Amino acid sequence: MCWPDGSGGERCALWRSESGAPPPKQVVVADDRMNADTAFRLACEGTSLLWRGDFHNARQLLGAMARRVGRRPPKPGASPEQSFHLYRQAQARRARILGMLLLPVEAGHVIPLRRAPDVRLACEQAYGQCDRPYVVSLRELQGVLGAGEWRKKGVHVPALGESITPHHGVFSPVRGEYVDLVAEAPLPSRGTAFDIGTGTGVLASVLARRGVRRVVATDLDARALACARENIDRLGLASTVDIRQADLFPDGRASLVVCNPPWLPGRARTPLEHAVYDPGSRMLRGFLDGLSAHLEPGGEGWLIISDLAERLGLRSRTELTELFAQAGLTVVGRLDARPRHPRAHDPADPLHSARKAEVTSLWRLAASPGTAG
Repeated sequence: MCWPDGSGGERCALWRSESGAPPPKQVVVADDRMNADTAFRLACEGTSLLWRGDFHNARQLLGAMARRVGRRPPKPGASPEQSFHLYRQAQARRARILGMLLLPVEAGHVIPLRRAPDVRLACEQAYGQCDRPYVVSLRELQGVLGAGEWRKKGVHVPALGESITPHHGVFSPVRGEYVDLVAEAPLPSRGTAFDIGTGTGVLASVLARRGVRRVVATDLDARALACARENIDRLGLASTVDIRQADLFPDGRASLVVCNPPWLPGRARTPLEHAVYDPGSRMLRGFLDGLSAHLEPGGEGWLIISDLAERLGLRSRTELTELFAQAGLTVVGRLDARPRHPRAHDPADPLHSARKAEVTSLWRLAASPGTAG
C-alpha cells in the first residue's frame, strides 16, 4: 500500500491483514493533532489514517473511536435469528471502522513511533520474521500483543492441573465447560483415540492424562499444529499423542473419536472466527458422515457442541438429530454443561438471552446396527 509522504511524493510498504482485508485505497497521514470526531468521520467515509504521532495517543484515539461506534441495543420484536444477523452486521461495521487506524512497522517488527512498545517477539510469533517494512491496523496489532501475553501466561486448565499455551490465531480454551465434559465422560476404551481439529491440543492432552494409550490429534491449520505440538511436548505427552496434519480423520480406526467443531453455521471473517463459525456446517457434517468408518467395533464418537445455534434459530435440534440418523449413528448418551463465561451473564450483550440459556453437550454416538464401516 502507498500513502503521501508530505513532499508531493508517496511512500509504499507491505500491507498486512490477518482477516484478508484489501489494502486501503484512501490514506491520510494523521498525528497527535487529529481529534476523535474527525478520525471517526474519516473512518466512516472509508479513509484510513496512517498514524505518525505518539503510540499511546493512537491507543487513546482508537478507544475514543470505539466509544463512538457504540453498542446498538437489540431491535424490539426481532427474532433471535434476526438479532444474531444484526449483531454480526454491527460487529463487521465496528471492525471496519476501527480497522482504519493504521501503524507503520519497520523491518524487524519495530514501530517507529514515540513511546512505542517492543513488539518484536509477539509479531515474530504471529507473522514470522520480516525484513520489509509493513503497515498494519492498530486493532490487529493489539490482538497480536494480546496473543503474545496469552502465550506467555498460558490458560490454566483444571482438568489437566496445568496450563495450555495458545498461539496467535488458535482458539484459546478459555471456555472450560467443554473441556470438563471430555474429562468426565465414561471412556469406551483406553486403546486408541482420535482428536479431530485439535487446535491447542487441549482435548488430546486430557485424553492422554485419562490413560488413553494412544491419541492421534489432527488439524489442517499450520499454526494449530505448531501450537498443539508445543503443548504436547511441554506436558510430556509426546510419547502418547501423535499430531498430524489432516482434513478431519487420520487413517485407520479408533475406539474413541472426539470432535469439537465450530458451533455456529456461518462465514468466518477472521482466523479466530474459524473456531466459532462453520460455513454450511462443513466440519460438523464431515465428522458425522465419516465417523462410522473410523470407529472400531463398540467404539464411540464424542461430538462436543453448544445449542447456541438452536437458540439463535440457525439450526434446529431436529436438524442435528437428523444428521446423526443420516450418518448411521445412534445416540448412546449425553452430558450437558451450563456456560460459565462472562458474556452469559452480561445483560448488555445483544445475544444475552440466548447465551444465558445456552447448554454445551457431549453427545456419545455409536454406529447404528447394520451400518457399514
